[in-house]
Amino acid sequence: MAKLGKRAKAAKAAFEGRENVSVEDAVSLIKEHANAKFDETVEIAMNLGVDPRHADQMVRGVVSLPNGTGKNVRVAVFARGPKADEAKEAGADIVGAEDLMETIQGGKIDFDRCIATPDMMAIVGRLGKVLGPRNLMPNPRVGTVTMDVAQAVKDAKGGQVQFKAEKAGVVHAGIGKASFDAGKLRENVLAFVEAVNRAKPAGAKGTYMKKVSLSSTMGPGVTVNVESATGNA
Repeated sequence: MAKLGKRAKAAKAAFEGRENVSVEDAVSLIKEHANAKFDETVEIAMNLGVDPRHADQMVRGVVSLPNGTGKNVRVAVFARGPKADEAKEAGADIVGAEDLMETIQGGKIDFDRCIATPDMMAIVGRLGKVLGPRNLMPNPRVGTVTMDVAQAVKDAKGGQVQFKAEKAGVVHAGIGKASFDAGKLRENVLAFVEAVNRAKPAGAKGTYMKKVSLSSTMGPGVTVNVESATGNA
């Protein structure tokens, strides 16, 4: 087992005994101990009382964080003709059709979000085994299969975050940078939790939100009081 460095030990000691804290206290802890040589991402993880293997318990959605993510999101768009031009004008990093499909099939995936017009899904569908596991497959439920590609590109670039429950019922995402003002991080946390709450599936039984925790890229995590995270504290 690798030995912990001085910084990691100090952070671990500071987090010991700090459980079920308010969003404000969690954000303060994260910011205080996110002292890597780069601007660490603040991440949220939520354990939900669902089993995504059942269709009626899948949790999936999208949320536009009020203060963005602080991340430069690279966007790829499958479109032709005027729609391709609209995507380029809106700031898409990669735009194509069959050529883009071949690039992806060749193993080059140089983007964080994939958008497609409905008529391109016959092509995009061939990439399901490649894009699906990376949560990059365009989906009309989260607005990435659309004729309004310009708006979709702007949303992706402006701090829109997609989420999807994994096998164990865990949803996680980056919700900002450690350099963000504490108030802005709090707003982003509440917005994300609210979106996941709205996405509660019909098949969910018992306690829906079991656990919420925050962490930074290089730091330990801290559990957050669920009522505080849902704005009911």
